[in-house]
Amino acid sequence: MKKVLLSISAALLIGCGAQKENTDFARQYMQTITSAELKTLLTVVASDEMEGRDTGTEGQKKAGRYLIEQYKNFGIPYPKGANSYYQPISAAYLNAKYKENMSDSENIWAFIEGSEKPDEIVVVSAHYDHVGIKNGEVYNGADDDGSGTVSLVEIARAFAQAKKEGHGPKRSVLILHVTGEEHGLHGSRYYSEHPLFPLANTVCDVNIDMIGRRDEFHSKSNNYIYVIGSDYLSSDLFNICESTNKKYTQLSLDYKYNDRQDPNRFYYRSDHYNFAKNGIPSVFLFSGTHEDYHKPGDDVEKIEFDALTKRAQYAFSIAWEVANRPSKLMVDKDGK
Repeated sequence: MKKVLLSISAALLIGCGAQKENTDFARQYMQTITSAELKTLLTVVASDEMEGRDTGTEGQKKAGRYLIEQYKNFGIPYPKGANSYYQPISAAYLNAKYKENMSDSENIWAFIEGSEKPDEIVVVSAHYDHVGIKNGEVYNGADDDGSGTVSLVEIARAFAQAKKEGHGPKRSVLILHVTGEEHGLHGSRYYSEHPLFPLANTVCDVNIDMIGRRDEFHSKSNNYIYVIGSDYLSSDLFNICESTNKKYTQLSLDYKYNDRQDPNRFYYRSDHYNFAKNGIPSVFLFSGTHEDYHKPGDDVEKIEFDALTKRAQYAFSIAWEVANRPSKLMVDKDGK
């Protein structure tokens, strides 16, 4: 009898240990997102060499090649069904609305295939373009949106490491660097009109745009993030954004710009909107504007890497939970 009891007790202990280990995978892999790595990446992406990354310019294309080089180095492939890391977008498409004489450009994507539900897609997006050179000054866009761009690389690396170690996401994760945001959300609009994966199978978009600094409303602390749109289409997504933060990052979640009457209308001004308008639950993570918004002073040395790291980890934790939960996010609201 003692031997049987001991065996049962041992089994219970092992089971509890395994359960605890499983619940800590998100924490384990989010900690691979570090300030040092983000700074290394951003120092290149937001350098003068990239010439402000204006849509379709050689500087933007150079930044794109650098991003692809990181994915190749990490062994992260482009998506199944694609021919390369690029989703080409013609100049004709980019210029159709506003006739700004842009050249051809590209969205850039990378892919971590899901282990159980590979046809269900969680998108993590950020725009990698900025506004280029004006009057001889390079607008480096370290925060806008270099901060989101390098966060995507680190989030992809964390998911890829989890997969390599046998703990990859159940659903597939599409890392999507979109072009043309500064000229009218063109890259994300193009993807929504020419999706690689059916929009019906797209579970969520976690969009990151400007998360590297603080705004005038948070002068005393950078431990915050604006959360926009999480409750517009899905109660599940709102609850996940709340619960993952409580569990992992303990940021102050600020819903100031989530108000549908807010005059800034940020909900309509970044790339998540082209997913949300198609009924896909979406959340926009943002740390607000600052004195260098769309000015040449938006440089790497002004980025608060402690805050950037924590916010990138928060984005990862949301995507992780959405990718691994038993069921798809419930769409129970009309978005209005």
